[in-house]
Amino acid sequence: MILLSYLMQLINLINRLIGNIFMWLAVGIVLTCFWVVVERYVAGTTRLWMQDLYPWMNGAMFTAVAGYALYRNDHVRVDIFYRPASTRTKAWLDLIGVLVFLLPFAWVVWSYSFTFVHRSWSLFEASANPGGASGLFVLKTFILVLAAVIGLQGVAMAIRSILLIADREDLVPDDYRYKYDLE
Repeated sequence: MILLSYLMQLINLINRLIGNIFMWLAVGIVLTCFWVVVERYVAGTTRLWMQDLYPWMNGAMFTAVAGYALYRNDHVRVDIFYRPASTRTKAWLDLIGVLVFLLPFAWVVWSYSFTFVHRSWSLFEASANPGGASGLFVLKTFILVLAAVIGLQGVAMAIRSILLIADREDLVPDDYRYKYDLE
């Protein structure tokens, strides 16, 4: 059980690190969008690669931070049954949800996207816009990143649930305790 706890903490650390790095793309998105507008309406010019850049950064940010959002419990949940449930019931619901929905979803996204992303890399795919940004293949790779980070976080959630069901709350890190009202 202790090894499971360490694995869960490592996955949480990875997703926290990725989330804390990629959330800063939001600043880049705003600045790039602002600059595109200034160029267009003040200078009367535009660079198509910059017009591609900010939606691409948006896509990269939201796919990369998906595991972090799952770690923070920031995803949408129907709380009508979950919120008043006991810690043990929440753990069972999370475990079932991860095993039945989350991990199969991550596998489907990975398996169906892998060929798509590989093809994009083999072509060094770029924007369809003339004069647009190169490197679309990098952006498409973030589909696989999404599958990986939510799959990993799903494993961490399953471990947390198993520890709580086994009455090993002492092995659940502090950053997970508030989600289950363990204080």
